Formats: sequence, C-alpha cells, structure tokens
Amino acid sequence: MPVHIARPSALLAAHKVTTGEIADDIRAHHPNHPRLGAILRVLGNCGVQTRYFTQPLDSPTVSGTAPVEERAPAAFADALGMAERAARSALRSHGLEPGDITGLITAHATGWAVPNLDVHLVHRLGLRPAVRRTALTTGACVGGVTALVRAVEQALLHPGSRVLVVAAEVPSSVYNHTDTEIEHMIYKALFGDSAAATVVSSDPLGPGLTVDGPGGLFEYLLPDSLDFYAGRMDSHGLHFDSTKAAMGGAKHVMPALLEWLAGRSVTVPVIHPGSRPIIMDTAAALGLTEDDARHSLDTLSEEGNLGGVSVLRVLERTHGRPPADGEQALIVAYGPGFSLCALHATWTD
Repeated sequence: MPVHIARPSALLAAHKVTTGEIADDIRAHHPNHPRLGAILRVLGNCGVQTRYFTQPLDSPTVSGTAPVEERAPAAFADALGMAERAARSALRSHGLEPGDITGLITAHATGWAVPNLDVHLVHRLGLRPAVRRTALTTGACVGGVTALVRAVEQALLHPGSRVLVVAAEVPSSVYNHTDTEIEHMIYKALFGDSAAATVVSSDPLGPGLTVDGPGGLFEYLLPDSLDFYAGRMDSHGLHFDSTKAAMGGAKHVMPALLEWLAGRSVTVPVIHPGSRPIIMDTAAALGLTEDDARHSLDTLSEEGNLGGVSVLRVLERTHGRPPADGEQALIVAYGPGFSLCALHATWTD
C-alpha cells in the first residue's frame, strides 16, 4: 500500500544573524584565543552566510551568561511556539482540521522538557485525545527523517491514517562562550533555529512523495561511534560536542547506504545540510552534481544547519521547483550515534 508525504510548511526564527556578526561576537568574547585567526577563517568558509535565531544574538540565553535553568525552558518555549505555527500552516495548506489527524510524530532535541512537543501540541492544536503519539527527543540532525520513517510505518500499519509530523529545533541554545574548542566555534556559525510540519497519509494531499512500502525505509547505526557527536548539559547550559573521529561525516556510513540503494535510481536528492562536505559527499556518492543538490546547499547558505528540521525545509524548497512525475527521490540525514536514516520515494504529481 503506497503512503504519501505532503508538501511541508517550514518556519524560520525571527532574528536574522549574519556570519560576520557571529565572527564579531567571537572576536569580542575571545580576543586572546590562540587560534582566533584560524577560527575566523573557518567561519568564513563554512558555507553559511545567514541563519535565524529565536532570540537576538546578544540576548542572555544566546551569547550572554544566562544559566541552564533559564536557557533550557526558553529554548523549549521558542521551539513549541514555532512548532505550533508550522503545524497549523501545514493543516491549513492541505485543507485539514485537527480532528482529521490520526497520528502525531514530533522531533525535538534542543531544549529539555517533559512533557515534550507531542503532548503540548495535542492540547494547543486540539487534536484527538486518542491520537497516536511518538516523541523523538534525541535524534537531533537525523530527527526529521526518523519522524518521517515512523510516520510512514504508522500509515502502513493503519490504513486511512493522516499522521502529522512536526520538527522544531533551537540550536542557538548550544551557542555558549564557555565552549572554546574550534569545533564549538564552528557550531556557533553553523546552526539556525526553525520548525516545519507535514502530513503523511494513506491518500495523497496534492503533489509530493510516494513510498511504496517498508522497503523504502532505511536506518543504520555505525558500530563503535557512540562518542562521535554528543549533547552535554551543565550549569552554563546545553552543549554539543564532537570528536576527531566524526570527521568525514557521511563517508562513514555511505557504504551501507549505497548497499541498501543497490538497483534504485536517485535523481532528486533531499540531503540534510549538515555542512557543505556532507552535502557534496552524499551527492557525489549518488552520482549527482552540485546543481542537483542545490536545495540543500541553498538551505545551508541562507538558513544554516537546521538540525532535525533541515530535510523538511529542503523538501519544501524542492516543491518550489518540482521534479517531473515519476522521478526517484532520496531523503537522507546523519546524526549522533553515528546514525543514518533514509527514505526512498517516487515524486508524484
């Protein structure tokens, strides 16, 4: 039984921040950093020109000294607000009422909260009390694709489903001047805040992607990669760490992805814009060009790495210049673990 993924509705945070402004902020807070020159050069070449934060760059919960008990709830409140707006936009654009939704899958990893987005959104949107809920709270960059995979599985198991998928991330919550390693400085410039929502259903809701069955879903966890990327919390706030072993990104899991894809064509790449190397390494492995990956590259340049929201935003951009009916698409993202999640589908007009 085919399952359909509708056009997402994405929402960027309110405050536009340029890479130049972040460079100035780092320069002001770390004037004596022994690698300041190298940091500023890397920032200029990271592929991100602008990104959007839910709070101004100089706010206490971003570049300031607010403690974790202020940063964490502020980040979650901002994520929840964006998530609600994105979800309402998705429902409205597809002519759906809250009572039409049978399932809810949420992805959010940048602001600790219990209950999480799923419970709050049931109340705010007026969804059915018996709606099937799944909250993904640690997927980070891979969270959006994992949410789509879980939604497709739910629709396959329950014919007639209309599953609302909502991802919301506030990576500016890990912008913290107590982190001084060069990797942390790069992350200050790499991430942006946003939310997005879509509907996965047994019946099509306009042009979009069609997944023919469970064979179009793939997840892979790289052995012995537990410490490649990791979140950390202390009194200063939330932190995102990585090790040298994480260098290479997509190349670590590309053999597993290509083995799964054997015999399947891909002409429409929806690649998580984790960095320019991640995008281009993936595109090259698929035999695709920079122009093929333009939606991922444009998202990275203009909005940054949006964490779990990224692939939904890239898919929305893809709808802006839709492929031909019948073209084959791959949605793929990489995240902490080191994990890979992918979905192969057909573009249907």
